Amino acid sequence: MSKDIALITGVTGQDGSFLSEFLLAKGYEVHGVIRRSSVDYRERIAHLEGTPCFHLHYADMTDSMSMVKLVGKVKPTEIYNLAAQSHVQVSFDSPEFTADVDAVGVLRVLEAVRACGLEHTCRIYQASTSELYGKVEEVPQNENTPFHPYSPYAVAKLYGYWIVKEYREAYNMYCCSGILFNHESERRGETFVTRKITLAAARIAQGKQEKLFLGNMSSLRDWGYAKDYVECMWLILQQEKPEDFVIATGVQHSVREFAYQAFKAAGIELKFEGEGLYEKGVCVSVHHPIVGVKPSETLVGKVLIEVSEDFYRPTDVVNLWGDPTKAKTKLGWNPQTTTFDQLVEIMVKYDMQKVAADSVASTVRTNLAEYLEKGVVL
Repeated sequence: MSKDIALITGVTGQDGSFLSEFLLAKGYEVHGVIRRSSVDYRERIAHLEGTPCFHLHYADMTDSMSMVKLVGKVKPTEIYNLAAQSHVQVSFDSPEFTADVDAVGVLRVLEAVRACGLEHTCRIYQASTSELYGKVEEVPQNENTPFHPYSPYAVAKLYGYWIVKEYREAYNMYCCSGILFNHESERRGETFVTRKITLAAARIAQGKQEKLFLGNMSSLRDWGYAKDYVECMWLILQQEKPEDFVIATGVQHSVREFAYQAFKAAGIELKFEGEGLYEKGVCVSVHHPIVGVKPSETLVGKVLIEVSEDFYRPTDVVNLWGDPTKAKTKLGWNPQTTTFDQLVEIMVKYDMQKVAADSVASTVRTNLAEYLEKGVVL
């Protein structure tokens, strides 16, 4: 029996690293796409390099020829297109680049499969997004909820969603979209609000940061664990017929709730005062965190979270809430394998250890510099 061969774009990202681990455990041969860069962004997959069935290739979502050559070389049985400029705020600053990667990039993948004559043997998963719903027209959102994208990122992703649907119908290709709601992990990029919060909680608890600034704390999101969500991506491609699915937990929380839980896990009890731009998170007590050093009693009474207008978007999505009924019933997927509280604890525990390790490393570097300055031979 021939081996399953997966090609993953965006393999160095949060989802790409978890999906690689998942597929390797399933016995797949996994090929990842990386871009040439003077800076190495492979820390999330460094532990996989050298694994016999894990291979990395240089290509680019903005270069159709590189994608055609790679697909022709690997001849994958499954493609997971996870590559994207995935930061909503950045899409307002770089809308053209976002469109090139997130919209036309999807087309390049589909055309590469056709150009290599694999349209009837290769199944394609497209990572879509809950941001398609944008200025939401109903809650919770399911596969039939009308789209109303509310950012350049969402508009680009909407093209990706529709071009997948078109190729499925026009060329009878097995290609489908997973409409992923917010999914986080300890591998999430540090500029995303959830990781920004957990890192700040860890740093404040250990005396490395004084305050955290956030945008709209009343924004509502459906947050799940990325490690659980990659299983659903795989399940989508294992069905007899290609269909699109909402991937969500069905449970909604505000940014404020996420911040409260994160600081609590780090040993800091908060209460929130004021509204809008004047809302503040104040420390009311400290206790033993899930891991690490107990925060200083001197934090009590201090304002640890404030709102900054700099983090408000030109158009802001405030109410995303997914309905995973179809994925639960048709795929047998459990969206609650990891609960919201468990997710926050996983992230905070990781960042408490990271901040502590960074602190030790910084002390070692400082001491080493002092020794060298004094001419001490080590």
